[in-house]
Amino acid sequence: MKAKQIRELSDQELIQKLKDLKGELFNLRFQSATGQLDNPKRIREVRKTIARIKTILTERERARA
Repeated sequence: MKAKQIRELSDQELIQKLKDLKGELFNLRFQSATGQLDNPKRIREVRKTIARIKTILTERERARA
């Protein structure tokens, strides 16, 4: 998910997306540990998307202050 797409979402949608991605990351790590992971690149993509969401949420919080 691109930063531009993420910025279009509301804060509540971002928080929900963040929860979903954290759950997905947990499952991907579990699959990796058991050797069932088909696409190891997906772990990196999810981690970067989580970082983007956290950055945008922090920017918005600082803008409000």
